Amino acid sequence: MKTDREREKLIQDIILLLYQAYDSTLDEIYGLLKTIDEQEDEEDLKSILEAREDIRVNGTVPWKEIQNEIKKDVA
Repeated sequence: MKTDREREKLIQDIILLLYQAYDSTLDEIYGLLKTIDEQEDEEDLKSILEAREDIRVNGTVPWKEIQNEIKKDVA
């Protein structure tokens, strides 16, 4: 994962290149970014559905049990 400073620099560099790009290139980049965004949304939804199914099949862990495990790890 990039630091905030690295992200900001990368975004600035991308913006500079975008301003220099042809309109047709901008249209292609926009399409690619939308496709990536949609794929990420689908992956997120799939993960949520898988997690819900896991909870349905295996149940959940009571909060008290989690607290006890944390206390054991700390001790």
